[in-house]
Amino acid sequence: MPCQIIAEIAQNHDGSLGMAHSFIDAVAAAGATAIKFQVHIAEAESTRDEPWRVKFSFQDKTRYDYWKRMEFTEEQWSGLKHHCDNRNLKMICSPFSVEAVEMIGRVGVGAFKIASGELGSDPIFHKIAQLRLPVIVSTGMSPWREIDHAVHYIQEAGLDLTLMQCTSMYPTPPEKVGLNLIDQYRKRYRCKVGLSDHSGSIYAGLAAVALGAEAVEVHVAFSREMFGPDVPVSLTTSELRMLVDGTRAIEQMMLHPLDKDKVALDLAPMRNLFMKSVVAREPIGAGTVLTPELLTLKKPGTGIPATKMHQLIGKTLKRDIPADHLLREDDLA
Repeated sequence: MPCQIIAEIAQNHDGSLGMAHSFIDAVAAAGATAIKFQVHIAEAESTRDEPWRVKFSFQDKTRYDYWKRMEFTEEQWSGLKHHCDNRNLKMICSPFSVEAVEMIGRVGVGAFKIASGELGSDPIFHKIAQLRLPVIVSTGMSPWREIDHAVHYIQEAGLDLTLMQCTSMYPTPPEKVGLNLIDQYRKRYRCKVGLSDHSGSIYAGLAAVALGAEAVEVHVAFSREMFGPDVPVSLTTSELRMLVDGTRAIEQMMLHPLDKDKVALDLAPMRNLFMKSVVAREPIGAGTVLTPELLTLKKPGTGIPATKMHQLIGKTLKRDIPADHLLREDDLA
């Protein structure tokens, strides 16, 4: 099954419905298989005293104000879902409140993504479980016990689960990506696994694909000169295209293991061009006993192979041969 490439828009639409629709067209054109939006309802998820990243915006006095500006109505979400369907994109949503789950459940999406900060939000888990949709779980801030709890709940509920290795650092340096955990998740939980990447490059995602990840999620922006808290860790749409193309190439490599002997046989014409044969270093007369000094190795590889040169030492020529002559078995007495 092809790796799912999820384009995470997060806050990069900056509260603009038009820009959100533009992202749908852009990531579809780049070859992504899914697009993910975060669903914020300020009154349901945040107090007016929320301290995180309060003064990052010229426009918003508080973080609450920012979340409020990021909201879309249910009708607007329905329009985005319809647009995704038209572009053959799976729409995935990360809800940050029970109210957000309920609204998006009415809109209808392909899957829910449970963000790293929501692993302890059991009411959100319970509401999502009632909808029987696939669930993607991020693990960015969680210890094993918390991941165990979330996975156990989802698997007991019989939901389709994809567990994503994630490190909640923005950006994530290479030494903190944690590619080793992808296989550990697979063995520990026996579920689909992937990488939710905040490195801001394509490298971690491609490495995850080579390790067998079933899903890779990356933030996407039109430009790193855009405003927004997620922009510094985002890929541009052209970089997303590179990630998609690289992923599909890696999948083809992994789907076609090679037999070296068969490859060598298939490449026989190439071998004849580039391998070397045993040749006469100088003219040699009939009756001469061959010594290493009389022989050398040169292209093409259509004569006695270079690997058999030692077998010719001490043998006698039965005819005269010129310099650069490719020795043949019938030259020998």
